[in-house]
Amino acid sequence: MRNFLRAVRFTWPYRGRLLASLFCALAVALLWGANFTAIYPVLKVLTRDTNLQTWIDNEIRHKEADIERLQDLIERRSRELQRIETQPPSRSRERRLAEITRDLAKDESDLANARWMLGWLQTIRLYIYKFCPEDRFETLVNLLVIVVIAVAVKGVFDFAQEALVGSVVQLALLDLRNRLYDNVLRLDVTQFTEDGTHELMARFTNDMESLAGGLKTLFGKLVAEPLKALSCVFFACMISWRLTLLFLLLVPIAVFTMSKVGSYMKRAGRRMLESMSQLYKVFQETFLAIKIVKAFAMEGRKRLHLYKASRDYYRRGMRLVMLEALSGPVMEWLAVVAVAGALLGGSYLVLRNQTHIWGMRMTADPLEPESLLALYALLAAIADPVRKLSSVYNKLQSGAAAADRIFCYLDRRPRVVSPFPGRLLRQHRKNIVFRDICFSYHPGRPVLTNITFEIQFGEVIAIVGRNGSGKTTLAGLLPRFYDPDHGAILIDGIDHRQFTLRSLRRQIGVVPQETLLFDDTIRNNITVGLRHVPQELVEEAARRAYAHDFIVQLKDGYDTRIGEMGQMLSGGQRQRIALARAILLNPSILILDEFTSASDPESETLLHKALREFVRNRTTIIITHRLSTLELADRIIVLEHGRVEAIGTHAELVQRCPLYQRLFERQLQRQVA
Repeated sequence: MRNFLRAVRFTWPYRGRLLASLFCALAVALLWGANFTAIYPVLKVLTRDTNLQTWIDNEIRHKEADIERLQDLIERRSRELQRIETQPPSRSRERRLAEITRDLAKDESDLANARWMLGWLQTIRLYIYKFCPEDRFETLVNLLVIVVIAVAVKGVFDFAQEALVGSVVQLALLDLRNRLYDNVLRLDVTQFTEDGTHELMARFTNDMESLAGGLKTLFGKLVAEPLKALSCVFFACMISWRLTLLFLLLVPIAVFTMSKVGSYMKRAGRRMLESMSQLYKVFQETFLAIKIVKAFAMEGRKRLHLYKASRDYYRRGMRLVMLEALSGPVMEWLAVVAVAGALLGGSYLVLRNQTHIWGMRMTADPLEPESLLALYALLAAIADPVRKLSSVYNKLQSGAAAADRIFCYLDRRPRVVSPFPGRLLRQHRKNIVFRDICFSYHPGRPVLTNITFEIQFGEVIAIVGRNGSGKTTLAGLLPRFYDPDHGAILIDGIDHRQFTLRSLRRQIGVVPQETLLFDDTIRNNITVGLRHVPQELVEEAARRAYAHDFIVQLKDGYDTRIGEMGQMLSGGQRQRIALARAILLNPSILILDEFTSASDPESETLLHKALREFVRNRTTIIITHRLSTLELADRIIVLEHGRVEAIGTHAELVQRCPLYQRLFERQLQRQVA
């Protein structure tokens, strides 16, 4: 529950609303118990051939007679006590003194209770004579009107309490979701691929909803229902606290039962949330790759995957449902047993006109049938909140399981951190040095080994090699998507880990192989990461990327929304938008990762034309297999199995690098084909 309590702290800024909800819950509880106490006067009106005025006068006279009787009894016992104290010491004298002292203390306690009850009866008499009519039917009407009004007022407070708790929970989740999102954005790229984005999606959606259910239960039912039960206990104790205590003997048994069920619930809830993550994974893979699914007729296989994931979710969900379904009947049965026990004890006192059960005093005076029925109604009213509380522990455990999963990500810290205080990279103007770089995604499985080379400012470097040789990983080290395990990257003679991440990445423009655009306008996709950019600069960047002409032909021009992942545009158009984004940033370092892979010949020609102008006076790293792109490069680096195989110009590598020769020949064969 530690993480669940951490989630509760997010409600602290809204403690004013919580206090208001607590006040409303107290009002609901008081009215809940008070409404059931109305049963007693109603029964008095219906079962007795007297009105309330006559009844209260009779009750006061009886109570005054009891007080007089007890006073006389106490006086007699006091005189007898004084007489026995004058007798010579003996064993029988001491025993008799103890008996009389005990009886005297009991009588004095009964007298105090009788006087207290007389005070209450006299207070009630004032209100009965002031507000209650003498006609019995009119009295009954007034009582029922009061009950109806009280129920309506209780409903208002009930609504207010639910609304206040709901607002606190939603505001707390808003803060928690934003905090989680902010922390996830700080994680480095490799941490996103460890568990998969479907896990993140599950934590932001389903886990948040489960946590919301737990928090609503904590501040809602866990506050309101016990208060309602305590209100009924209070009014029941006014009738007979001993019979009420008999009813409450089963509470520890109920608590123990629910704690056992709750521990199973938490484990079941965590497993169900894990199954939900697998469902998200199937949905995500299917919808993102829907063209592949349809092109290769994979619908049947995907249906099978979803069926297996759904069956697993169903199986684990049903375990949770069974536990929840079991807790309700168990709690209800325990409540009925307790009420039945209290009712049997009270019925014995009424039918036998007794005040003791098995030698234990239950009431000061014999119970009236109306008092017993009122007590039974109050105990039954206690059972209802207790029954509702049966699901509280289950909800809390489900919320705790969700909190564990949420805080698992919230507690993660990025391996790539911005130094504080750090240097600001304002402009790259000298050189970039990769010095003895080693890197691995997983220990013992190196991706890059002892990479060393230097790039002069303004130079265009192409990195080539077979798939899996480490080209994209090497380029990703420069903007610190991840840090090397060993070695350093120096920008203008300074380790790039000394620069703040923001200033470093402001000087590096990246055009990835998979062009990623947002479901937004073209303008916002070009100005991503920048604020308050004039329209003239946006259009200038689009012109330099040869994108302006097709943009203005769209229905809304630069304000055209391009759909999810930019699906409304062709591959070449998306790449020109991505290039316009980099041009607008105007970085001193440019990284192009297979940026023409999805382009047709016409788009590729336009991209090359734009790049010839744009790479001037900036350092450029190009990852490519295409011969036409290699023409832009001043030097070429050949990678093989994470090592530098050779560095040189195209002519030099054709002469002395067998690997480059093979790559070059394959490209020629593809062009001829």
